[in-house]
Amino acid sequence: MTLGSLFDGIAGFPLAAKRQGITPVWGSEIEADCIDISAKHFPDMQQLGNIMEINGAEIPPVDIISFGSPCQNLSVAGNGKGLAGSESRLFFEAVRIIDEMRCATNGKYPKYAVWENVAGAFSSNKGRDFQKVLEEITKTAIPMPASGRWANAGMVRSRGGKYSLENVGRSILGRSPASKTNLSCQRF
Repeated sequence: MTLGSLFDGIAGFPLAAKRQGITPVWGSEIEADCIDISAKHFPDMQQLGNIMEINGAEIPPVDIISFGSPCQNLSVAGNGKGLAGSESRLFFEAVRIIDEMRCATNGKYPKYAVWENVAGAFSSNKGRDFQKVLEEITKTAIPMPASGRWANAGMVRSRGGKYSLENVGRSILGRSPASKTNLSCQRF
């Protein structure tokens, strides 16, 4: 299996993937220091640069696209703008790239999309931002839970397949992170 990492940072997703026998193929990051660290540990991984300049139809197809889009506007410590905020709205660029790759490969790639973000993503804009995340990834209208709160796990069915939602809560270092929640949305 292969991996592409958007908002790559210092290559946390590629490191976890490599430990599981998955080959990191490319990463997208704009911070020079992060790119240097990633390149040192993954010299064969192609660096694609700014997510705004990537066309998903023109990059190597991968089995998995991971992305930890900026959390500043989703975090409870942030400014409360949610997905409409200047940083967190970059989530939609990752979905665009996934959609472009799926279109170019007739739906074959990517097989999985893994999104990581802060726990505040569940409650941002009274849960409506997380609803939008699910709708964008699945291309399906998703109702808000009657309780107004999202579960830590579940499944969403759409015309495109089944999607699993998991609040993993584990780090690659083996301990639970205090402020982050790993949310994976997988098609299978």
